[in-house]
Amino acid sequence: MWLQFLIALVFIAMVISLAVGAGFLLRDSAPSKRLLVSLKWRVALACLLMALLVFGFWSGELG
Repeated sequence: MWLQFLIALVFIAMVISLAVGAGFLLRDSAPSKRLLVSLKWRVALACLLMALLVFGFWSGELG
């Protein structure tokens, strides 16, 4: 149960990071680094999500 909650939380954080990155893309000037930082967070969250999914299927909690 806690694993499903954690997976949902990471997914929601990825969607929020995507929305924030889109806002940075539309508002900031070209040399801004905030869009790159948002992308780094999204990639890190995606890696965490994949690791949680692999662990969940490996341990039998998700499948």
